[in-house]
Amino acid sequence: MMKFTTFLTALFLFMSACASAQTTPAPLDFGPKEPLSITSQDGTHEFMVEIADTDELQARGMMYREDVAKNEGMLFEFDSPKVATIWMKNTAVFLDIIFVRENGEILKIEHYARPYTLRRSSSEAPVAAVLELRGGASKALGIAPGDTVNHSFFDKK
Repeated sequence: MMKFTTFLTALFLFMSACASAQTTPAPLDFGPKEPLSITSQDGTHEFMVEIADTDELQARGMMYREDVAKNEGMLFEFDSPKVATIWMKNTAVFLDIIFVRENGEILKIEHYARPYTLRRSSSEAPVAAVLELRGGASKALGIAPGDTVNHSFFDKK
């Protein structure tokens, strides 16, 4: 019995060491934050957003972050409109996922997307971009489908 207990202790220590050896990937450079606003029935809401406009940046998104500031977020810009799906793998914070049409109109909002889930949130129709904000921001500010996202990306479309 003593050998078995020693074996289990050694196995536990080995597994703990392996788990702690796994590190968070190095941060990616999303470039400088850009201004973005959303016009809703409650007024205009200002944000500073990081831009995810490459496959690498879009694959990382908000993963490995411990917090999202109140008036900050991330805009995922697509080369052409598509049905977008987002998941929360390795994402530690609740997010509002806002699916945005080519003209800047909000198509759909996934409120409080749950951290670490592999369940996918889908736009269900083609969108040009996805905006991620701190979980609860949309409801708190009265942002809803049909509202308009204002950013230079949508001026190009």
